[in-house]
Amino acid sequence: MKAGLILAIAFLAFGVAAKTPAADIPDPRSRVYVAPVRVVWDSGRSADGLAAVVRSDALVTPKHGQVPEGGWVQGSVGVPPCALDNAGAPAGVLLDFGRELHGGVQILTGRGTGRHLRMRVRFGESVAEAMSSVGEKGATNDHAIRDDVIAVPWFGSREVGSTGFRFVRIDLVTQGRLVLEAVRAVALERPMTRVGRFRCSDERLNRIYETAVRTVHLCCQDYLWDGIKRDRLVWMGDTHPETMGVLCAFGAQRILPDSLDFMAATTPPDAWMNGMPTYTLWWIRNLAEWYRFTGDTAYLRKHHQYLKDTFRHVVSGMQGGQWMAGNFLDWPTRGNNEAATAGTQGLALITARETEFLAEEIGAEELAVSARKMASELARLRPDPHGAKPAAALLGLSGLADPKAMYEQVLSRNGEDGVSTFYGYYMLEAMSAAGQDQRALDTVRDYWGAMLDMGATSFWEDFSVAWTNGAFRIDELPVAGKKDIHGDFGAYCYKGFRHSLCHGWSCGPAPWLMAHVLGVRPIGVGCRTVEVKPFLGDLEWAEGDYPTPFGVVHVRAEKRAAGTMDVRITAPDGVRVQRVK
Repeated sequence: MKAGLILAIAFLAFGVAAKTPAADIPDPRSRVYVAPVRVVWDSGRSADGLAAVVRSDALVTPKHGQVPEGGWVQGSVGVPPCALDNAGAPAGVLLDFGRELHGGVQILTGRGTGRHLRMRVRFGESVAEAMSSVGEKGATNDHAIRDDVIAVPWFGSREVGSTGFRFVRIDLVTQGRLVLEAVRAVALERPMTRVGRFRCSDERLNRIYETAVRTVHLCCQDYLWDGIKRDRLVWMGDTHPETMGVLCAFGAQRILPDSLDFMAATTPPDAWMNGMPTYTLWWIRNLAEWYRFTGDTAYLRKHHQYLKDTFRHVVSGMQGGQWMAGNFLDWPTRGNNEAATAGTQGLALITARETEFLAEEIGAEELAVSARKMASELARLRPDPHGAKPAAALLGLSGLADPKAMYEQVLSRNGEDGVSTFYGYYMLEAMSAAGQDQRALDTVRDYWGAMLDMGATSFWEDFSVAWTNGAFRIDELPVAGKKDIHGDFGAYCYKGFRHSLCHGWSCGPAPWLMAHVLGVRPIGVGCRTVEVKPFLGDLEWAEGDYPTPFGVVHVRAEKRAAGTMDVRITAPDGVRVQRVK
């Protein structure tokens, strides 16, 4: 009892007091039914006659979503349903819904279904995962149940699942007949209107942009999650590229401050967010990005005390001018403590400057002085990235190292080796800071595009182009003699099928393409002034809309004769455009 009282008092002592959730909270997400597009596999009729699948193709014909699909009387118009027969052995079918989804499935059964039957339902982000069992190649039910045996209703419907998936396998595991009138996905996601748009003369880049936006949109659930299968949590580091992706595609969305508020309400200022110092730094950066885009001073003032107390804790992490070692940046630097420390110092310097900016905006001079002092101490450091591209990117972006030197010494080396889905965004930004926009454009094509080549409809938690050598696609059944790109790769906490194939931190190409190819970047507060500096490189044209609180800024850039570029810009009232050539 005493411990509970102390905890309650601690929550109330936060700069942002913990709020008791309302008793009735409407679900912010919409429900959409999605039909399967193909039958990937069915078990057919076994040689011993103990199992059979009848008319599995009926599951991909248009349905009403109400039993009985085939009508009440003999001779009614309708497609005869699929049936799974188990006379001593399971019968199963595997469906493809065509794209990554979040949610579950609705299974409608017919009158021919026996009573007291049980079916096994397996979700998968890949075909191979949907065909796997828990414990096989890292397959788990962690965070979300993706492999379960459930009761079958007679002449009714059953919804099951809350996870990320594209494929669903259904097996009748008890003896009898299961009549499947229909199977359809129940997709859950925030109904956010797409405002930002990007298109160019390279269809591969267009697909990458759309997939990046799709990835981050799927992660907009109750809060801004890192992944929809795993971990389904608010990881503050993950949310920074996600925030940039949401702002450039959807504008200011409530889920962004809601997620910041959640982390502030559940993390005391003298603790590290998600248990990691770097993730507290990312919270401050996210707060700055939200304020810079919206100009919402009232929101910034609401967090003033919490920011002040949290930054005091950040300063306490400095030891003789050195940020504590061994921090998590991203997976490729795991185990390279020197690189992680160097990258964290770069991130800390950027964060100190962002804190100074926020403090000055609300006249918090004491906080501004503390931030300037920390920035001054960090700016004297000369850390070495130790060959790690994530660290080199942050050093170049922070000014702790020359961006051109970081490009020549680290970022330009070994092709796409060392690029990651999370810090790949900052590597692209660092390449642009070094004047290497074309190299960044090629990296988008070669790295994120390689996931598309392997069947991806959303971008992954981690990825290496080397994995594609001799591997089969995620939308294919296992191929003898080939590697499973989902089940045979991954490391740390994402080995094999535990690997998330829809991770919001991988959406970096979307904000980078908007900022550096379309060339629209807000400068100042509230998007009242935007800079427009398109880069076409080897493209013929690019066009799109960038959302602001006042409306969209439309840009079309097109190559003309003699190497010139025609740029047309329209902007809403309230937005001043600075055209940079």
